[in-house]
Amino acid sequence: MRNNMNSIAKDRLIVALDVSTERRALELVDSLRGIVGMFKIGTQLFTEAGPKIVSEIASSGNGVFLDLKFHDIPNTVACAAVAATRLGVSIFNVHASGGREMMRRTADAVSEVAINEGLKRPSIIAVTVLTSSDATMLSEVGIGSEPEAQVRRLSLLAEASGMDGVVASPQEVTVVRSTVMSSGFLIVTPGVRPAGALLDDQKRVMTPAQAIRTGADYIVVGRPITSSKDPVESTAEILEEMESGLG
Repeated sequence: MRNNMNSIAKDRLIVALDVSTERRALELVDSLRGIVGMFKIGTQLFTEAGPKIVSEIASSGNGVFLDLKFHDIPNTVACAAVAATRLGVSIFNVHASGGREMMRRTADAVSEVAINEGLKRPSIIAVTVLTSSDATMLSEVGIGSEPEAQVRRLSLLAEASGMDGVVASPQEVTVVRSTVMSSGFLIVTPGVRPAGALLDDQKRVMTPAQAIRTGADYIVVGRPITSSKDPVESTAEILEEMESGLG
């Protein structure tokens, strides 16, 4: 049973390659290949290494979550989404605050190119409220809602706009589950920190076990692994915490 749970946990852990060089990213991929199910490439690494590293990691059999949070006019985001699909990513995201038309046109464009070119369709998820945000930050940009209410509103909008799921703080996983009734609606949760780890710039966090227990489909962990002296050992400890949430 333990080995089976470990396999399930592995497939639900995404390691964030938020590192400064392509070389370091590929070292982490090589050391963690087969231990975790997916790697996240965000704006730092993508700006440094470009789309080549995305296709390289994806073509080597590893899942890639392209975390570029597209947010622009509908046509621009739809075109970027087509490019992401051609790179072979497993998941990519857009900002739900980009609105219904942006998300709908993106979903339609991705489905069309996947069918026409025989590509695997990636899951498209919408960012609700960043885990570094709180009510004060939302107020600064003119949003009077508490994070929970904003997550609820944007999750419903994402569902209605054809998204496959959302990015949400682990503290809002139960909010999303109670709001969106669609089966298979994915929840990807950053803001996950192992017990005793530094919070860094995250504000709404949980441990891996707590995030899994609340119903997250995937958890994203970066610095506790990538900044560790022993990333493999740190990953193993996180997987054990996840297993306790599954068990």
